[in-house]
Parts: sequence; structure tokens; C-alpha cells
Amino acid sequence: MPKSRTLFGRPHETSLVAVDRAISEFRAGRPVLLRAGERLALALSAELADAVLVQRLDELAKGHAHLVLSAARLRRLGAKGRSETGVLAMPRIDLSRIETLALKTDGKVDAPVAPASEVDNVALELARLALVLPAVILVPVSPEAVSGEPLIEVSIEAVNAYRAAQAASLTIVGRAPVPLEGAPETEFVVFRGGEGLRDQVAIIVGKPDLAEAVPVRLHSACLTGDLFGSLKCDCGDQLRETVQWMAQNDGGILLYLDQEGRGNGISNKMRAYKLQSQGWDTYDADEVLGFDLDQRHYDFAATMLKQLGVTRVTALTNNPLKVGAIKAAGLEVAATQRVLGRPNIHNVRYLASKRDRAGHIIDMDALMARAAPKD
Repeated sequence: MPKSRTLFGRPHETSLVAVDRAISEFRAGRPVLLRAGERLALALSAELADAVLVQRLDELAKGHAHLVLSAARLRRLGAKGRSETGVLAMPRIDLSRIETLALKTDGKVDAPVAPASEVDNVALELARLALVLPAVILVPVSPEAVSGEPLIEVSIEAVNAYRAAQAASLTIVGRAPVPLEGAPETEFVVFRGGEGLRDQVAIIVGKPDLAEAVPVRLHSACLTGDLFGSLKCDCGDQLRETVQWMAQNDGGILLYLDQEGRGNGISNKMRAYKLQSQGWDTYDADEVLGFDLDQRHYDFAATMLKQLGVTRVTALTNNPLKVGAIKAAGLEVAATQRVLGRPNIHNVRYLASKRDRAGHIIDMDALMARAAPKD
């Protein structure tokens, strides 16, 4: 395969660009060539595979392909207690079998589960970065077998280093005052990078004192709740009430992070919602799809705060994972403060699940009292 060239004298960015391109190819349903030293393997999203492509891969595989599945999906397939990624041999790449193993709720393990290699784990990381299902068809190949093919090649080292590189390369690309209802003195600051090929936004409400602990909320984007007022979650309430509270209490910073569906992406969030409509708990629905409790990363969020001059925060959150992530990134958490939403018949199970299964600090009695009709 031809080696990548640097046109404008920035060789340190070459690996970052290679992963950007690999994510785009993978998300488009085209195979990506992963390199581990002298070894090469073609990785293809299981959910995006089609019959023509699978036939070509099967010819290349010569019986040596395998399906890479996350530990969460393997547990749902019957591999009880599984905590590591695993692979299932595919002597023949069969689309129907792949669909059953990767997506169907009644799928069962139909072959021995082998340990995953480093290449297998990197292939799953590529799937997560591309926001597709964590299920990958992997085909070991020789350089000769793919010579002349228009493939994007990327090293496993580059993929493993990508998230940290994205956080380190965060750059402010635009900022402007945007008066909001109930918070007229507000500035939006847009950062390029952080999670894949997406932008992130910091909303500075009022004039927070950077010499003191700044009220900060890390808010993961929720299209259904934030924009459309979905009753299945409390995200929209938390977003709007946080901004209004900051406006009334000397200001603060809300980071609006592109992490739809706990980091799984909007398409997988809708798949999970479909399962929830059939009776699955929110976390069980994610596990059926192959996801653990939470796929989000917050290192880039801390970088955003540092670039804004923040060193100490009062964390407005119910999620202890966010508090831990802020501390791990080198910021001081001076205090925490709960952020309440409104319970209803559609989201009360969801709220209870966050409390009981993910450790969110949610006082259901206080929420129900808040939702009770006033005399």
C-alpha cells in the first residue's frame, strides 16, 4: 500500500488524518485496512455489509474470517460473565448469521468464542468512533491480495492514540454572543474536535468568576429531549433549567457535547428506544446492541474548560462518572450540585435505572414531590 504523504510540513498530523479518513470509510460501509506491524486485516462494519462486498471478502478470506463482538453483546448471546471482546470464526461469511449474532434479540452463541487480538479490539474501537454497531467482520490479508485496491490504511497505534490526539488538538473556531430566553447575557464558543469529526460547544452564561469555583455542567446532546421535548428522558429539563439557574446565580459554563445516546450515536439510540418500547430497560437495550453502560469520554471536555481559563468547578450533575472524569483531567471539583428534571409516566423507569444501575445520585421522592400538582 502507498505510504501517506505530508503536503504542508505537518507530519505530526498524518496519523490523525489517517484515522479521520478511516472513520469516514468505515461509516460509509467500506472496508478499512488495519496494519499491525507486518500484518494486515480488512475490517468492515457488520451492520453495513452487503451481499456483493461480503462475497468479495469471502474470496479473500479463504475460510479465515471472523466476527468481532463486544463483551456486552456476547453476554446477551449467552456467554455469561463475559468481560472481554471475543471473536467467532466464520469459515464462510454468512450475512444471515452475522445479522443474528450482531443484532437480533434472540441470537445465541453458535460457536466457540475465541479471545480477541489487539487488531480485533482496534477494529471495535473504529466501530465506536464511527458510531455504528460494535460488531466487525475481520479478514486477514496479504499485501499482494489487496494491491491496487482503493483502500484507506491505518495503523492500530494511530487508532489507539486517536481520542487523546483529538482532545489535544481541540481548537476554538468561533465565538459570539447569543442571547437566550431567561439568559440574555450568553456567549457560545465552538471548538473543533474532541469526538471524531464533530464540533463541541461551550455556552458561557453571564460573567462567571474564573478565580472562584465555576458552576459547570457537562451536557451530552440529546436531540429528542433537548429539541423536541421528549418525555422519555429528563435531558431537556436539565439543559434549560441549568442555563436559567446560571443566569440567576452569577453565571456558569455549560458544555454541550456531541455524545448522543450515551456516546452510541443517534441511530443506535433509536434502536435502543425501539427495544425499550418492547419492554427492555434502557441499559439492557444498550447491552443487546453491544454497548456497555456508558460509552462517553470526558477528557476533551476538561480540555475545553482549561482553554476557557477554568481550573476549579462546581459540578452540576447527578453522574459521579463526570465528577471523576473532571478530577482525573486535573481540574479541582470544589463541590457538586444536583440537577433535577421532571418525572412522568414515560421516564420514571429510566430515571430509576440511572439511579440503580449507573449510580446516578437521584432522589426519586424529591422528583415526585416536584412533579406533584400544586394546590
